[in-house]
Amino acid sequence: MEPVYLYDTTLRDGTQGENINFTAEEKLKIAKRLDDIGIHYIEGGWPGSNPRDRRFFELAKETEFKNARLAAFGSTRKPGILPDDDPNLLALLESETPVVTIFGKTWDLHVELMNNSLEENLSMIEDSVAFLKKNGREVIYDAEHFFDGYKDNPEYALQTLKVAHRGGAEVLVLCDTNGGTLTFELVSIFREVREKLSRDGVNLGIHTHNDSGLAVANSIEAVNAGAVMVQGTVNGYGERCGNADLMAIIPILALKMDCPCMSAGNLKKLRSLSRFVSETANMIPLSTRPFVGRSAFAHKGGIHVSAVMKNPRAYEHMNPELVGNSRQVLVSDMAGKSNIEYKARELGVNLGNNGFDSRKIVQAVKIMEEDGYQFDAADGSLKIFLEKFTDQFQPAFDLQSFRVTIEKDKEKPCSAHATVKIAVGCQDEITAAEGDGPVSALDNALRKALDKFFPGIDEMHLVDFKVRVIDGRDGTSSKVRVLIESRDQDNIWSTVGVSEDIIEASWQALADSFQYKLAKQKNLLCS
Repeated sequence: MEPVYLYDTTLRDGTQGENINFTAEEKLKIAKRLDDIGIHYIEGGWPGSNPRDRRFFELAKETEFKNARLAAFGSTRKPGILPDDDPNLLALLESETPVVTIFGKTWDLHVELMNNSLEENLSMIEDSVAFLKKNGREVIYDAEHFFDGYKDNPEYALQTLKVAHRGGAEVLVLCDTNGGTLTFELVSIFREVREKLSRDGVNLGIHTHNDSGLAVANSIEAVNAGAVMVQGTVNGYGERCGNADLMAIIPILALKMDCPCMSAGNLKKLRSLSRFVSETANMIPLSTRPFVGRSAFAHKGGIHVSAVMKNPRAYEHMNPELVGNSRQVLVSDMAGKSNIEYKARELGVNLGNNGFDSRKIVQAVKIMEEDGYQFDAADGSLKIFLEKFTDQFQPAFDLQSFRVTIEKDKEKPCSAHATVKIAVGCQDEITAAEGDGPVSALDNALRKALDKFFPGIDEMHLVDFKVRVIDGRDGTSSKVRVLIESRDQDNIWSTVGVSEDIIEASWQALADSFQYKLAKQKNLLCS
C-alpha cells in the first residue's frame, strides 16, 4: 500500500473539545512528543486568533523538529481585500512555519450565510493559496464542510477544490466538519471526486469528526479509496463528539492494512503518547479506548483467560505490545484458577513456592466480591490481598488510629480536619491536616506523616474518586464501595475499600494506594 501522511491537529482542533486547554508551553511539550513518535505534520494552532497560539509559534521557532513539519492554521483572506493586507494571512507568515493550512468555504450555504458571493469565495481561496505559495510555504487546503456541500451543490464544491489546486495547494483535504456523513456516502463521494480530479494530479486528504461515531471508519475508508493524508487528534479529542482518533487510525493503517505510515519502534510509543496527552489535558484516560486503553486487551472470564494463556490469538486481535500496551487479566467473581495465576505473575506475587492452592484464593476472592469488593478495577488492592493471603505482605506503615472532623458554619462551605497516627517500623508519627473534604483531609494527613520516612511521596497524587452504594435497600446503613485511582510520573493504579462507613471505606482504598506505591518504590530501589 502507498504511504499515508499523518497530520495531527490536537493542538488546534483538539483544544476545541470541552474542558481541554493547553498553555503554550504544554503545547510545545506535546508537539515534541508528536515529533518523536514520527507524526509527519503537526498543526500548532491559529496564530491570527489568540495570543496563546502566537506565543506557541514563537517558542517553536527555537525548537528543532526532527521528523515533523510544523503547520500554522488559518482562514482564507476576507472578502474585498488583497492577501497582502489580510491580518490573518500575515500572521500565518509571521509564524515562520514551513507549512500553512488554510480552510475555505465549500458549501454554498455557508457562503450565502456569510453574505458573500460564490464568485468572490472562489477568488478568496485561490488568492490566499497563491499568496502563501509565493511566500515559500507548503500549503494544505482544508475544504470545510466538503461532503455536505457536495451533496447540495457538487459542481460548486468541485470548483472550490480546483481553484485551491490552481493556486498551488499540495494537498486538498475533504472535511466532514459536521460529522454526519455515513461511511458508504463518504466513500462514494470521495471516489467520485478523485476520479473527476484525476487528470489534474490532485492529492486528496481526509478530515472527519465523530458526531455519528464513524470518524475512524470514515478516515480508514477514505485512505482505502486513495487519500494520501489523514488528519486527526490524539485520543480523538475535539469539538462536540471529537475528531478522528489517531490512536486507533495509526495501528489500523500500520498493522492491519500494511500501510507504511509509522515505524514499528514508534508504534510502541502510542500508549505512552495517549497517556501523556490525557495527563497534560487533565482528562482521565478512557479505559476502553481501542488499542491503547487499559481495558483494550483485558480478559475477565476464566475460560477466556485459560485460552489466552495457551494461545493469545484465541481472544486477541493483535499483540498488545506492538502499540506499547499489555494484556490485562481481571479478577472477579467470574474468575477461575487461570485468572489468579496469571494475575499473580503479572503483579509479582509468587504463589508457587508457598504451598498455596490458587483455587482457595479464587474462592476467597469470590467471597470478598460478594461482600462488595471489585478487584477487576483495583489491581493495587488485589496485589495487597494476594500478598496478605500468602503471608508475603510487608506493610510500609501500620495505622494506629485516625480521627476526622467536619466543620460547617452558616457562611462558609464545609471544611474537614484529620489526625492520623501511624507506625513505621518502631517509630510512631502523629500528624494533622485540613482538606476540602474528609478524604482530602485524610490524604493530606497521611501524606504529611509518610513524607518524614519516604521522601518523594509528593510525586504521587489522587486522580479519581468514586463512591457507590452497593445495595440501597438498607438506606443509610448500606455498604459503600470506594474506588480510588492514583498516579505518579510513570504509572496509574487503582485501589478499593468497602464498609458501611464511607470514611472507613475511603481509608481502606487510600491506605492501599500508598502501600502499593511505597512497595513499588522499595522494589525499584532494591533492583
